[in-house]
Amino acid sequence: MEQALYVYNTLTRQKEVFRPLHAPHVGMYVCGPTVYGDAHLGHARPAITFDIIFRFLQHLGYKVRYVRNITDVGHLEHDADEGEDKIAKKARLEQLEPMEVAQYYTNRFHDAMAALGCLPPSIEPHATGHIIEQIQLVKEILANGFAYESNGSIYFDVAAYDKVHRYGILSGRSLENTKDASRELAGVGEKKNQADFALWKAAQPEHIMRWPSPWSDGFPGWHCECTAMGRKYLGSHFDIHGGGMDLVFPHHECEIAQAVASQGDQMVKYWIHNNMITINGQKMGKSLGNFITLPQFFSGDHPQLERAYSPMTIRFFILQAHYRSTVDFSNEALQAAEKGLERLMDAWRILQSDNLQLDNSSSGNGKAANGQIVDGQIVQSLAQQCYDAMCDDFNTPIVISHLFEACRLINSVADKKAAITADALKALREFFSLWVFDLLGLQAPGAAGQSNAAREEAFGHVVDMLLEQRMKAKQNKDWATSDHIRDNLAALGFEVKDTKDGFTWKLNK
Repeated sequence: MEQALYVYNTLTRQKEVFRPLHAPHVGMYVCGPTVYGDAHLGHARPAITFDIIFRFLQHLGYKVRYVRNITDVGHLEHDADEGEDKIAKKARLEQLEPMEVAQYYTNRFHDAMAALGCLPPSIEPHATGHIIEQIQLVKEILANGFAYESNGSIYFDVAAYDKVHRYGILSGRSLENTKDASRELAGVGEKKNQADFALWKAAQPEHIMRWPSPWSDGFPGWHCECTAMGRKYLGSHFDIHGGGMDLVFPHHECEIAQAVASQGDQMVKYWIHNNMITINGQKMGKSLGNFITLPQFFSGDHPQLERAYSPMTIRFFILQAHYRSTVDFSNEALQAAEKGLERLMDAWRILQSDNLQLDNSSSGNGKAANGQIVDGQIVQSLAQQCYDAMCDDFNTPIVISHLFEACRLINSVADKKAAITADALKALREFFSLWVFDLLGLQAPGAAGQSNAAREEAFGHVVDMLLEQRMKAKQNKDWATSDHIRDNLAALGFEVKDTKDGFTWKLNK
């Protein structure tokens, strides 16, 4: 459908029409994890948010290069320029090689993302694989007069930069309040200004992860990797840079400064940020110690969890809120999401059945004797409303509300309160499959990828066959066989209801 896509740009603080720099090609860079522990719910949100954006842009016909990095060096404690590297610290505590730690948690991250139904990015560069590019970036910034050397470390000169350009355009901070906010991050004695940030750090003798550079054996600052790798794989100007809202300052603010200081202008056209997951109103994060990891959600092994929650429940929970709004964790919210997801999957199972009442009238409109006729126009209207919602800054909760309206229609047809034309049934199946599985990335229980529909259909036919045998047994007054089929299905978790026209069933968890 030809219509404008609007995205909220954090840089301009307004929605803008999305116009790629080199359509139909789109370059999108998203900040990935620092791999020193299992991913938690806060990591799931950007992964799912930008997976939705990736899917929808591709659906609109764009050729998207989606780059998401792995931070495996340079991210010091508390996002500061002092202290221990987060991965090196984990390695020391567990008596492992740092790359062992990084590889182990990278693998775990990939497993969790696959479980959540997130498509893999086009490119997943590692910071340690791009030391040369980061050194080159530092050289350019030094050559342009926006950095200085101090005891083998290189720091970005924020004051010098602010005289020529403006530091703080993304976060809205001035240099003065940036100094105040950076007070706790100040390096002792090495920086000219407490707001300056490290581009290259000289390694102390005990520091394991180090590389040679023109200034010292050391390692790049945390902010360098995304600027260097974004430019390498997407060019000096690209369309989207994304991540969590907690990265606006200092990480993304520093990225903008590095890009402008090295090449004279900004690299990124649209900055997109998802909001936070909170627990009792406080941001979920490893540094605060209030996080629940994704494996813990999947197993239920955490004191704050009443039980385990499936990856699709987690995905649906996150999609029920707009990506720019906060989402507060609670067991009640997750259980409500679970019921909402079940409602969608129940409707999909009904759509696959052969028992829906078709309207055989020539016009396919008007009223049936027992209720509404669901025709192609109704389905087309639902589809357009979903497109309108997604084109309004990827508004997934509105999309879900329209899908629930589709569920209501499907249930009305199943309950014989409405009939549906053959064309509308075909269109409704295609609509549901596109929006639920392809664009929202949800998966039916026990299924994976594009095989959802086929597996669910085969599964449903087997259950229908058993229940038809039970109906025949009841008609023959063979109560023993009838009860045997019912009781065995119930033991497997199937809820069977007899109706005047036959039966309905669903699989409970």
